[in-house]
Amino acid sequence: MKKSTDVIKVKDLYKIYRVGETKVRALNGVEFTIHRGEFCSIVGASGSGKSTLLNMLAGLEKPTKGQIVIAGEHMEKKSENELVRFRQAHIGFIFQSFNLMDTMNAIENVALPLTFQGMDRRIRTRKAEQMLDMVGLSKYKKHKPTQMSGGQQQRVGVARALVVEPEIIFADEPTGNLDSRTSREVMELMQQVVREKNQTLIMVTHDNELAGFADRIFHIRDGKILKIEEKPREAHLE
Repeated sequence: MKKSTDVIKVKDLYKIYRVGETKVRALNGVEFTIHRGEFCSIVGASGSGKSTLLNMLAGLEKPTKGQIVIAGEHMEKKSENELVRFRQAHIGFIFQSFNLMDTMNAIENVALPLTFQGMDRRIRTRKAEQMLDMVGLSKYKKHKPTQMSGGQQQRVGVARALVVEPEIIFADEPTGNLDSRTSREVMELMQQVVREKNQTLIMVTHDNELAGFADRIFHIRDGKILKIEEKPREAHLE
């Protein structure tokens, strides 16, 4: 790894929901550290707490108790407006459902986060085109989502997440709507891109095979991390 800097630190993290008279511990004392340039997957069955954990890391939900420090800043202490600004500056998202705008072509979809940043149109278009080249969609820049396959749409989603040059990318079941061959292609692409740019990728999945693309696998059950499996780089760089 180029840098061993800690980019995410989670300490004593709890999320407790009230369901009638019952308290449900969606997260139950979670602690870990993630380093810059790491690809980590959080794997667990439905209801294990993995999506809640991702939402907390991304500042989309507040913890009941505990600390989340990302890039040196305490997420749990930020207001909604501060969280929005932090996400725009530091974080990229890749969703299962692609979340592309049907009325926009690939370039416009990828450039959308830069539009929110107020970037000049020519610059954001150029950056979007470069990203689409990188994810292997040079011939599809003017295509709209309905003219592309699921795998191509997810590549647009990956390009859109990366165009803001985020320190951290969060991916929530990013290949959940794709067949197994296309899933592997998208995973290999994500793995390659974060390596080249030394970015940090955190992916939530229920699929152990896809989780295996990561450097470390966090196994979560009933809101607790059961074990963290570390993989040698060579094993998943083939």
